[in-house]
Amino acid sequence: MKAAVLTNKLELNVKELSIPVPLDHEVVIEVKACGICGTDQHIYHGQPGSAEVQYPIVLGHELAGEVVQVGDKVRALKAGDRVSIDPNIYCGECDYCRGGRPYLCNHLQAVGVTRDGGMGEYCTVPAANCYILPDELSYEEGAMIEPLGCVLHGFQQINIWPGASVLVIGGGYIGLMMLQMAKMYGGAPIVVSEPDLSKHSLALQMGASETVTPAELTERGAGRYDIVIECVGRKDSMTQAVQMAKKGGTVLLFGVSAPDAKIEVSPFEIFSKELTIKGSFINPHTHDQAIALVQQGRIQIKPLLSHTFGLEELPTVMNEYPKLNVMKGIIVHQG
Repeated sequence: MKAAVLTNKLELNVKELSIPVPLDHEVVIEVKACGICGTDQHIYHGQPGSAEVQYPIVLGHELAGEVVQVGDKVRALKAGDRVSIDPNIYCGECDYCRGGRPYLCNHLQAVGVTRDGGMGEYCTVPAANCYILPDELSYEEGAMIEPLGCVLHGFQQINIWPGASVLVIGGGYIGLMMLQMAKMYGGAPIVVSEPDLSKHSLALQMGASETVTPAELTERGAGRYDIVIECVGRKDSMTQAVQMAKKGGTVLLFGVSAPDAKIEVSPFEIFSKELTIKGSFINPHTHDQAIALVQQGRIQIKPLLSHTFGLEELPTVMNEYPKLNVMKGIIVHQG
């Protein structure tokens, strides 16, 4: 089989590998679609993913495909099943797993991070991490269930109510899913801050009350929103997120920053405004819910998929990704 193999920082090449063989509780997936996540770009540039990465590795943790082989002890799946993959594998034994917070697992493993993932024609995954994809959902939508699951977990961290004023910082793929979730919860108004004016029309189409640039947001003054959702991970946008929250507000830092990034936050501002600042990490047990939201038409994914790539293009695409003005890129495997 062909796979895009990352052998070191910035070193990714398409190679021929053997089709993997499943262990007893695993299945082999013929990958049909795989998203390119910001985390893939972080790993490509030598930064950590959700867990420690060791080379060589086939990236790709947003994936869907068809089961082609099952391990000897797999009972719930069969060859031919269409599945979406939750990539995260928890140890079940550490204090966090046993305490009901497996997403903080001390020994977290993940398909496409610590073990080969969807940027290959086939991959093995635990059967427990496979979710049946309804017939009316495409493989492309199935691959995008994982990031939507992460968004769902993010919303579990905040208290949003009908009529809450919401600011979404970042009008990219994650930001526009956050926007749709906020609208579903009844947030109003919902303002999207995005420096790239070409993304504003899609944000309005997806339900934003208004779009602004970060400079325009600053001009309006601080302390204006009940809920601020930061989806960028930049120092300036995270700092602005705290400033824009009103008294009693909540800030969700969802964007993945560089590990060494630092921001200046006034403790007095947190104290005097009685702010709640929350983080959100991966997608514990939200896959079924995410599938249901797409199946019901409550969350629109297809309008957000801007670029489709083939496997052979990946060495160039991963190298030039920041220049391609991608809302969301997805790898579609032929055959």
